Amino acid sequence: MANLFVISAPSGCGKTSLVKALVEKTHNLCVSISHTTRKPRSGEVHGKNYFFVSKKEFDQINNDNGFIESAQVFDNYYGSAKQTVKDLLASAQDVILEIDWQGARQVKKSFSQAVGIFILPPSIETLKDRLTDRGQDSPTIVNRRMQDAVSEMQHYDEFDYLVINDNFNMALDDLSAIIHAQRLNTIQQSKKYQSILKTLIRQ
Repeated sequence: MANLFVISAPSGCGKTSLVKALVEKTHNLCVSISHTTRKPRSGEVHGKNYFFVSKKEFDQINNDNGFIESAQVFDNYYGSAKQTVKDLLASAQDVILEIDWQGARQVKKSFSQAVGIFILPPSIETLKDRLTDRGQDSPTIVNRRMQDAVSEMQHYDEFDYLVINDNFNMALDDLSAIIHAQRLNTIQQSKKYQSILKTLIRQ
């Protein structure tokens, strides 16, 4: 039985870097690639970072009920293809969805067992420094992202776990612990070790 993890964070919290490192160090864990209408950033590759599609293509998939979740973030649209997620889970891989809190709400409606993880910065000042230092956005966009971050962070309590990314390695260890703990829950272990349990509890 594969797990579906939903990881959310305000822009600038280091979510993408943490998830990348988490997948690299964790066996049988992958990220479901989302569709987006935004333009690729420097170094991003179609089919690896995102499926970059036009608004028309996005709407067609959405109208066909092809997304498990979709949302508008700033002026762009994002969505996770339902079939992609189902295929990955069917292959017995644990799957991560990197989406915002709105998408997480939608996923819970279809996958009630999905495990939600929210990542926060250690302070507002740190978040602004990170957004500024990465040099991807103008000061106007940075300010807009900061305003949206304040709103997004209010939804942290809708998730099962909370990770503070003050120190990257410590935050990565926290994420690893969550993945490992979920794999050890009773339902997971009962199915994995069914034959052993039968011998142990046999009267």
